[in-house]
Amino acid sequence: MGIAEERVVAVIMVGGPTKGTRFRPLSFNIPKPLFPLAGQPMVHHPISACQKIPNLARIYLIGFYEEREFALYVSSISNDLKLPVRYLKEDKPHGSAGGLYNFKDVIMEEDPSHIFLLNCDVCCSFPLPQMLDAHKKHGGMGTILVVKVSPESASEFGELVADPVTNELLHYTEKPETFVSDLINSGVYIFTPDIFTAIEGVSSQRKDRANLRRVSSFEAMQQDTRSLPANYVRLDQDILSPLAGKKQLYIYETMDFWEQIKTPGMSIKCSALYLSQFRHTSPHLLANGDGIKKACIIGDVYIHPSAKVHPSAKIGPGVSISANARIGAGARLINCIVLDDVEIKENAVVLHAIVGWKSSIGRWARVQASLEILILN
Repeated sequence: MGIAEERVVAVIMVGGPTKGTRFRPLSFNIPKPLFPLAGQPMVHHPISACQKIPNLARIYLIGFYEEREFALYVSSISNDLKLPVRYLKEDKPHGSAGGLYNFKDVIMEEDPSHIFLLNCDVCCSFPLPQMLDAHKKHGGMGTILVVKVSPESASEFGELVADPVTNELLHYTEKPETFVSDLINSGVYIFTPDIFTAIEGVSSQRKDRANLRRVSSFEAMQQDTRSLPANYVRLDQDILSPLAGKKQLYIYETMDFWEQIKTPGMSIKCSALYLSQFRHTSPHLLANGDGIKKACIIGDVYIHPSAKVHPSAKIGPGVSISANARIGAGARLINCIVLDDVEIKENAVVLHAIVGWKSSIGRWARVQASLEILILN
């Protein structure tokens, strides 16, 4: 297959309302993937990164949300990017790999040579074209984006060991009880269509095991696996771990920022990271002002065009102000997310907080979180 003939598709897993409960109460008002970070919906950041993939044919969003919750956004982003984006609703849980396989026929309609798989709640620079180049050089079935973290936090993720020369994945374990490595799975992958064969193989093994009349004593001990439905396949335990060391999987390490967006508190940090990235990728989205005709802007700040900010206000760093917000004279905002229709009155101070939709902060009020992010809603 020549380079001109290659087609790539991207799949972004967006979860659903029964998952991601740690993001409450924000997810009560809006699907988590549509919550704004740096003025853009959370899912917009990986979608924008996918736009840079050569020969990208289509982007799929897979989740448990009702289609109507994503219809407006999907239509808007498809028009903006001039690229087909389609939402696919899962009917029931199939696991991280099973969910991909569940829509195999739809995904393969484009006859892709490569399939990117991303998790929506990952915050990073998404070096997808570089991953694709590395993947083609390795020639395996898949490549995993990995990042180095502190040994203390590594056990919260999938830890892995790779060959330092070839970058082949040699060992993978999900959330181990003892330290294995400070290299972790970042939740971003690229696969060839052979991934579907691997997933189908796991399902077939489960069906064969279920059909056995007599179960060995060893299998009887594996209750966690035996109790899973045949079509429920986990990417980490059922695919990555068994294929490690078989010259099928490789890694690509990013030296850039990486975070997981699991809680409201992390949204402040990730919003600031994306704002910082805008300096290089989308400088036109960043506000500017010297405090004379426009508000004084410090560092990286996003202000929606419909928001009204008094020239004497001081904004930043790490601030995102959403649609129809009103920021009064002398207000001071640092490291915060201000959502739609918020009013922050004269000389109010907001630090390290999320100010919820249609909230009002009074004159001379001070809103500041000490250890955790404060949410006003």
